[in-house]
Amino acid sequence: MTVQSLDLEVTGMSCAACASRLEKVLNRQTGIEASVNFASSRAVIARKAEAPDLAAIEKVIEKTGFGLVHVDTTLQITGMSCAACSARVEKVLNRLPGVAASVNLATERAQIRYISGAATEEKLVAVIEKAGFSAAPARDEVPGSNPASEQNRAWVDLWLTAVFCLPFIVEMSGMAFGQHGVVPIWIQCLCASVVQVYSARHFYRSAWHALRTGAANMNVLVCLGTTIAYAFSLIVTLLDLDLPVYFEASAFVILLVSLGRLLEARARHHAAAGLEALLNLKPETANRVEGEAIVTCPVSSLRKGDVFLVRPGEAVPVDGEVIDGETEINESMLTGEANPVLRRQGDIIYAGTLNTTGAVRARATSLGSETALARIVALVSKAQGSKAPIQRMADRVSAVFVPTIIIIAVLTFLIGWAITGNASWSLVSAISVLVIACPCSLGLATPTALMVGTGKAASAGILFRNAEALERVHRLNVLAFDKTGTLTMGAPRVHSLHPANGVSCDELLALAAALELNSEHPLGKAICREAQERGIDPSAKMERFRAIPGGGLEAWSDGRRYLVGTPAFLTNSGVDTTQLLSSEGPETIACLARDDDYLGAIGLSDQIRPEALRVIDVLHRQGIRSVMLTGDTPVMGEAIAREIGIDQVFAALKPEGKVDAIEGLRRPGQVVGMTGDGINDAPALAAADISIAIGSGSAAAMETADLVLMRSDLRAIPDALSLSKATVRKIRQNLGFAFGYNLAAIPLAACGYLSPAIAGGAMALSSVSVVSNSLLLNRWQSSEAPYTPPSED
Repeated sequence: MTVQSLDLEVTGMSCAACASRLEKVLNRQTGIEASVNFASSRAVIARKAEAPDLAAIEKVIEKTGFGLVHVDTTLQITGMSCAACSARVEKVLNRLPGVAASVNLATERAQIRYISGAATEEKLVAVIEKAGFSAAPARDEVPGSNPASEQNRAWVDLWLTAVFCLPFIVEMSGMAFGQHGVVPIWIQCLCASVVQVYSARHFYRSAWHALRTGAANMNVLVCLGTTIAYAFSLIVTLLDLDLPVYFEASAFVILLVSLGRLLEARARHHAAAGLEALLNLKPETANRVEGEAIVTCPVSSLRKGDVFLVRPGEAVPVDGEVIDGETEINESMLTGEANPVLRRQGDIIYAGTLNTTGAVRARATSLGSETALARIVALVSKAQGSKAPIQRMADRVSAVFVPTIIIIAVLTFLIGWAITGNASWSLVSAISVLVIACPCSLGLATPTALMVGTGKAASAGILFRNAEALERVHRLNVLAFDKTGTLTMGAPRVHSLHPANGVSCDELLALAAALELNSEHPLGKAICREAQERGIDPSAKMERFRAIPGGGLEAWSDGRRYLVGTPAFLTNSGVDTTQLLSSEGPETIACLARDDDYLGAIGLSDQIRPEALRVIDVLHRQGIRSVMLTGDTPVMGEAIAREIGIDQVFAALKPEGKVDAIEGLRRPGQVVGMTGDGINDAPALAAADISIAIGSGSAAAMETADLVLMRSDLRAIPDALSLSKATVRKIRQNLGFAFGYNLAAIPLAACGYLSPAIAGGAMALSSVSVVSNSLLLNRWQSSEAPYTPPSED
């Protein structure tokens, strides 16, 4: 009896009783013997043949209240030549228990998620190699790029093939003028043999690996077609039969397919240019400060807390906090905006950004994969390697493409021979069918467009989390916005003071500042900043602070209770706020009280983003309804909405209220988006169909949002919509061309209208054309039209 041993890492156990409970639950399952260790957080499971599969075991563990650790890895795969190859690799990986894999032909990468203990990276590599391909952990380089030495060897092989094809060019030229046998048949045979044996060796190797594992790829078709043409011609030559030979067909098909593969690889490399540009931003060295000395060292040798110097014209090596000096930094690699921004003591500077003016010293805060640049590269790479839903149809076709073409080729030969009685003509037609069919264009149609689209977006400071997000963004019907920090600048200022009778403005502000002294709330910081600017000292010593979420603060001084917060908070606390005057304009009101005595109110306002009106107008022109979700008062929300043209306002919302509002906006067939800061609005972002984090490069935002806008500028939203439309349009063009090419070319080849050599050239060009069409996305520019304010009529 076969027994499988699993050593799984378990999460969520807090004590030995947890381990004991999980062990009992697992041992109740049929065919399972489990031992759970709390100290190591591991479950060692002996699984017999009749036991549930790993997916069922994971569900049991989750139902018990625990979880299993999953590992994400990316493998670089070589040897894939068409969509059938990538489908084969994906299939063998997904057969493994606890493994979910997505293989991308364009990037030549496999993104894999597996249960820790059920598989290892070494096992995954071994499975891929058994399927006939090579795999290794993905390096920090442009996906789909080949080392220069490999490309050079491929070009040398191509030129050698071209040299041995020269006699066939001479022969065909002579035939055009009615001269046959210009090149002796034995020279044709010799040249064709070199091409078939040497130049086509990569095709044969790949085809053999595919057939050995029970699959068929593009190389199987190429090898079948060229081998049949070559073998038929060789037999005719050796037996001196009175039949035509097709040495030129086999040789030229190999030449043209090899040329097409090289041009395709080159175009795919250009498709990844956006990510390559990001990778090139990483500096190799840093100026580490060691006492009074400045030492040039590799960036990899820096540690957290090290102090480094950045001179004018140098790139920032790692993320760090400025501790001395000030300068202007070009952060276009993060934000897409070329205008330098001032950075001084206390500010964060990011790896890869360019120092333009002064010299600064900074203390390293994030290294390696933790830097903003590394997170951006990882996110773009992941998006380029993911699959869009629109690709599923092409994947299904690719899975059965090669066997179907082989059947069509056999039928072409048999039916053609039966109808015409000409076996030679039927054989050539069948060879043309084998050669002209191209699953490569189907496999490259979507991923190449995604590579260009996501790279172009990254250069504009727009990061798509995955291909599905890029495909769906342009279908938005409703877009909800958080107010503070999204529609407004997120930096409120004291706008007005309304002291009660017997209280001065300075006294009101001093007490409010004393209450808010240690507050992290934006309104509290604004009150303290106003007091500091006016030279007012918050002299009252407050103690026993208590924060009331959504209400305000309570504190005590000299035995008296002080309150600051919303009017409703003070009223519920027993304070009479009837003296409060109604606010005029978009102000947030913070009221103060001592014991039960009302002391007055402070009006605060937040500046609306200057581009907000323009962006909302652009969205309206595209038929997208705008909604504001805010925790502020209805008066404040409505005032801002009127000013910038927001269609609907939901005010006085707590985080769970924003989630309910998102759910309420959903209608059949509608796609609802949410724009926020990526952290405070996390529940609402998670509830939306499309979540957009604005102005945040934080890891939290990148993990939760479908779309991250690296600059705090709402104009990036119309750009994201425009780029999404352009990319999806390009994908549809590519798929239409790929399907149309095969649907038109295969019948023409079957009817004898295309020779094998022409068929080989057309097949090679089909893939190059798809990739080249994707490269046209590099011409994309912002879709924003010059803004014309709405008419007053």
